[in-house]
Formats: sequence, structure tokens, C-alpha cells
Amino acid sequence: MSDNKAVNTALFDYLLWLGDNSLVLGHRLSEWCGHGPVLEEDIALTNIALDLIGQSRLFLTYAGEVEGKGRSEDDLAYLRDVMAFKNTLLAEQLNGDFAVTMMRQFLFTVFNYHLQNALLTSTDERIRSIAEKAIKETTYHLRHCTDWVIRLGDGTEESHKRMLEAIDELWMFTDDLFDAVESDKLLIAAKIVPDMKGIQDKWNSTLKEVLGEATIKIPERSYMMKGGRKGIHTEHLGFLLAELQFMQRAYPGAKW
Repeated sequence: MSDNKAVNTALFDYLLWLGDNSLVLGHRLSEWCGHGPVLEEDIALTNIALDLIGQSRLFLTYAGEVEGKGRSEDDLAYLRDVMAFKNTLLAEQLNGDFAVTMMRQFLFTVFNYHLQNALLTSTDERIRSIAEKAIKETTYHLRHCTDWVIRLGDGTEESHKRMLEAIDELWMFTDDLFDAVESDKLLIAAKIVPDMKGIQDKWNSTLKEVLGEATIKIPERSYMMKGGRKGIHTEHLGFLLAELQFMQRAYPGAKW
């Protein structure tokens, strides 16, 4: 395999990971539409979901072009089975109550914010342009979920309790955010993508600052579940995809 082909294969895998993260979390947030605790928050969550799905389209469109097999973003979103998805395990977890949703959003968005900032200096012009658009949206996403984490964590006895339960429930999936694969080394060497170690250090720093203000203790390390990049998922993703992909599966090739 030529070096160029190896880099293309690695880039395709990486773009799927980026696109799948945003697609799956965007779908999860869309489940709040019409169910938000207040009207303003219902609209905010729906808009964030739309932002994430828009980012996913950009990454999956580019992935299809890099693959060179004629697959569109719709093909990649609707016609892959569960084990072909590479999203982080955190994104597919159930919404739970509002505390769980906000904590999941915070843990992911801090990661996404620092990763997209790093991608602004990618040697790949297309990735840079996507990151330049996405970071504007993600900066708002981070401000939104950070405000809620502090508000709920340092709020009432009940809201504090729920936020502690939420981080305890979700913490085991956070290592998976930084679980690189062997082929990433080719992209790092070409300065197309950053080393995850640097992103994880910034993620840890932001978490300590915000969770400290929110009076939320970071859980002790215990069993950490990983494998999303390799297609190893929790039981929740299959049910999510069954809903997400239903129309395309039931009516192949249907157009609006």
C-alpha cells in the first residue's frame, strides 16, 4: 500500500469518527424536541442538535470524497450497520434526565471544542475550513452547557445530587473520547490532526476549572469502557440507528 493510500484510508476513518460523533449526539439531543424543561431550553437543545447534524454532514461528505466510492453523506449516515459506526460511546448514551443530558453535553463539548481548535491548524485545507465554521457553533455549545453545569451543580440540594449521579453514570465512557487507533499516527505525522494527549490535557484542565466552580467532584478512576472507534458499542446505538435510519431502510432511495 502506498503512503498516500495509507494516509487516505486513515483520513477516511478519522472523518467517519468526527462525523459519527456529531450525528449520533445530534440525534440524541433531537429527542428533547418538545420535551425541554422550558420553552427556551427546548429551542436551544433543538438548535444545538441541528448544529451537530450540520457538522456531521460536512465531515461525512468529505469522508465520502476521500473514500472515492461514490458514497454520499446520506449513504454513510443511513446505510451503515451499527458496527461500522465509529462514534464515541459517550455520544450514544441515553438522555436520562436533564442533569444527565447536560453532563453528557458538557463532557463531550469540552472535548469537541479543544479538538476543533486544534484542527484549525490542520495541513488539510478542507478540515481547516470545516473546523473554522464548526468552532463558532461549538463555542456557543460550550458556554451553554457550562452555564447549566454550574447552575445545577452549585444549585439546590436536589440539582447537586442529580449532577453527581450524572457524572458518576457517564464517567466510564470518557476515556473513549481519546482512544486513538494505530492509523492516526500517519495523520499526526502529516500534521493533519493533533495528538490526543494534548487534547486530553486541555480537557482535564477545563473540567477541573468548571466542575470546581460547580462543586462537583470528579469521580475516581475505575473501569473505563472503550471501543467506539473500533465499532464496539453499547446496546443503545442499535436502537438509535433503528430510528435514525428507518425511513431510508423502509423506502430505499426515497427523496423529499
